[in-house]
Amino acid sequence: MKITDPFDDDKLREECGVFGIYGHPDAAPHTALGLHALQHRGQEAAGIVTSNGQQFHAHRDLGQVGDIFSSQQVIGRLAGHSAIGHVRYSTTGETALRNVQPLFAELQFGGFALAHNGNLTNALARRRELVERGSLFQSTMDTEVIVHLVATSRASSVVDRMIGALRQIEGAYSLVGLTDTCVVGVRDPRGVRPLVLGRIDGSHIVASETCALDIIGAEFVRDVEPGEMVVLDKSGVHSLRPFPPAPRRFCVFEYIYFSRPDSVVEGTSVYEARKRIGAELSRESQVPADVVVPVPDSGVPAAIGYAECAGLPFELGIIRNHYVGRTFIEPAQQIRHLGVKLKHNTNRSMLEGKRVVLVDDSIVRGTTSIKIVEMVRAVGATEVHMRIAAPPTAHSCFYGIDTPAREELLAAQMDLDGMARHIGVDSLAFVSLDGLYRAMGEAGRNDPAPQYCDACFTGDYPIRLSDREENEQPAQLTLLAELA
Repeated sequence: MKITDPFDDDKLREECGVFGIYGHPDAAPHTALGLHALQHRGQEAAGIVTSNGQQFHAHRDLGQVGDIFSSQQVIGRLAGHSAIGHVRYSTTGETALRNVQPLFAELQFGGFALAHNGNLTNALARRRELVERGSLFQSTMDTEVIVHLVATSRASSVVDRMIGALRQIEGAYSLVGLTDTCVVGVRDPRGVRPLVLGRIDGSHIVASETCALDIIGAEFVRDVEPGEMVVLDKSGVHSLRPFPPAPRRFCVFEYIYFSRPDSVVEGTSVYEARKRIGAELSRESQVPADVVVPVPDSGVPAAIGYAECAGLPFELGIIRNHYVGRTFIEPAQQIRHLGVKLKHNTNRSMLEGKRVVLVDDSIVRGTTSIKIVEMVRAVGATEVHMRIAAPPTAHSCFYGIDTPAREELLAAQMDLDGMARHIGVDSLAFVSLDGLYRAMGEAGRNDPAPQYCDACFTGDYPIRLSDREENEQPAQLTLLAELA
């Protein structure tokens, strides 16, 4: 029996979510709940490290948060008033316990744990230097590079060590660190990945999204600013600005797909942003139709916005089965062909005899889109038009998103008409880049300058891809390539 994933959602995948809390008696339970709310950011592994000021405790495992931290015995062993946690997707690297975060090490000043959402674009170069100086690596992750840079620093305080380490790296990151005296949260100078600050019962929290605060009844305080380091300790919250200022380039895909729709990111409701994108898509590419149908679940808010703007009925013409896991034990080869049907089924009465507008958030390889269109046609839709609430994804991401190599991206290989024929639709349209920016409240992409990281659409990478330039790596950066 083979364990496989026949569903292959054909989506870009966020690699990680982070959570940290200082000075609360229920630090571990709150962290587990926070990670549960962030489960969409990583579903392959999770971990928590806690501290009581003298000892550290850790539990990390492969799987989902609800399975790993459902036992009272496990939570009970995570004693301490401070904790950090992490949920993870792997990239092209292996899914192995040694790569599950938070990483922990005993350093000169004591215990140090670190969790990371993002990708370091010069990790291979830094790793080589560290190995030449005698560092011994235990994982294949870029995160461990930061741990070694902290360990080898000559600075007197852990905060200064972290600052010195981060000044030697390039890339997109949100980090949470834990010592016996503090929790540290930090965003890269361009703020590509999200991080928020919260408060509960007088204790402070850092987390990837506001939904992680909501689940435990915590108060949202503010976003951690790009290039800001916040130190949570017994005297409160301390804000440091250790990096030179740089233009903001927050990942626009957080609004399109990655963040939970009930989160508020950079002061904007993700749900409302997706509806506005859908409305802009409707204004740009309306087509005569009878019904607007989302590809669930990520296409729902944009489809609502499209339908409202177009004055068309919104219907759930495709129903998602939420009880299908990401893995499936394959008893026979033919089961692989049932992949999409196991996860989605058509609602015939909403589709039969109708001109259908299907709204989805993105097209990556196009494999799932083909199967969805086939299903809709099979129940009698007379026309199928697909509308995508993102510009064409034609470039790989190197800033913390698991992206196929460029030659696997449909939009990098075909023009619009070619993609429409390949998917099997009567028409296909994507929201324009300027339309996306207008939906986000900007006049346009270049007016006055790009406000977001949109490299997956434009190929305009705002942070240098040092390792890729030096090693000519064509796909998502991975340290395994260096080790092979």
